[in-house]
Amino acid sequence: MTAQPIAEPIAATVSSLMPRAKAELTELVAFRSVADPAQFPRSECEAAASWVADALRAEDFTDVAVLDTPDGSQAVYGFLPGPEGAPTVLLYAHYDVQPPLDLAGWHTPPFELTERDGRWYGRGAADCKGGFIMHLLALRALKANGGVPVSVKVIVEGSEEQGTGGLERYAEANPDLLTADAIVIGDTGNFRAGLPTVTSSLRGMTMLRVQVDTLEGNLHSGVFGGAAPDALAALIRVLDSLRAEDGSTTVDGLAADAEWQGLQYPEEDFRRDAKVLDGVGLIGDGTVGDRLWARPAVTVIGIDCPPCVGATPSVQASARAQISLRVPPGQDAAEATKLLTAHLQAHTPWGARVTVEQVGQGQPFQADVASPAYTSMAQALAAAYPGQEMQAAGMGGSIPLCNTLGALYPEAEILLIGLSEPEAQIHAVNESVSPDELERMSVAEALFLVNYAASKRG
Repeated sequence: MTAQPIAEPIAATVSSLMPRAKAELTELVAFRSVADPAQFPRSECEAAASWVADALRAEDFTDVAVLDTPDGSQAVYGFLPGPEGAPTVLLYAHYDVQPPLDLAGWHTPPFELTERDGRWYGRGAADCKGGFIMHLLALRALKANGGVPVSVKVIVEGSEEQGTGGLERYAEANPDLLTADAIVIGDTGNFRAGLPTVTSSLRGMTMLRVQVDTLEGNLHSGVFGGAAPDALAALIRVLDSLRAEDGSTTVDGLAADAEWQGLQYPEEDFRRDAKVLDGVGLIGDGTVGDRLWARPAVTVIGIDCPPCVGATPSVQASARAQISLRVPPGQDAAEATKLLTAHLQAHTPWGARVTVEQVGQGQPFQADVASPAYTSMAQALAAAYPGQEMQAAGMGGSIPLCNTLGALYPEAEILLIGLSEPEAQIHAVNESVSPDELERMSVAEALFLVNYAASKRG
């Protein structure tokens, strides 16, 4: 038996719940829950965690707990018992968000959910506070239509965006906590709006800070410039060494020639989704899928150096950059970290002193889309998106917890879905979620739970 007979009442219930979902997402987006106390107060994350815990208690979850994890962040756990003998499904989301970046670039305040042109804008609306709301909608729809047919565990992380591994370490120290037959990671999304997609692979990542020092202090460029070694210039050379002439990532010893075999991403679609300016070329070689999902990709995500406003005519004594390296399935993130560190040290010019600090790391992930749970999900997505069949695509981002859960619970099936289609612009200014996608994916998740329970009953 599958969920098709109850697909219509489930969809009707979710539709009726959308105003409530918008109100709740408005409250959740209002928390400035960036898991970095150097940018926002820790109390913002604590308040978001408390809100999530209260939401679970309101849905009759038992054993609700706010967990203090080793990296200083808080994760929220809850358990909803199902019928006797039913399988257990773990639902994952995270409440922490990326910083809002350039406030001037936002059309509306980043921490105020704002409806515009049929979308809801706000930091975390899609990534991944909306993912938690999706879980709530699915469970509420099931309760209104005969009950939740499985036991449900929910875990909502508090430092996923920082990659500092708090929940991974906590799960490793408490392996019984998150045991489940199937795990739904609500932190990816459809290939594009309206095309139901599961994510079949994730790139891992490593995050490093590199500092170059050349002088005891800054010097007057008119008096010393031309002979005094400039730390900022040295850093620029180091960073430039990470890319070939065509923009491909070049880390000494790190393979960068794998090919993507799955759903392809037409270049013209990518240019539109990425909002590449007219006349500006893409970087790298191979297909877009190769570059996004099968090969390593380095990005300089920050530089500490004097801003143009207020700059003085000085030779810089020190300069620092933060570097993100995305690591595709088939490569080991720890080995990539070693290679990147060695590359930075080897390419630092003029005998400058270089210090490399690791900030974060996560392994890549490859899903088994032929597993039985994916059959249940395919049926659910087809019902939630009439006329469409489930697609499988890669995702260039990282969710380090996936590998931890896969290692702890090798028998569990891990599925990756979510709300982050290209128009969502996650991690960028003007992040948004499509309420239509939120509604349909909530229906799909509810129907998946019905299908999965039926499949386990035989």
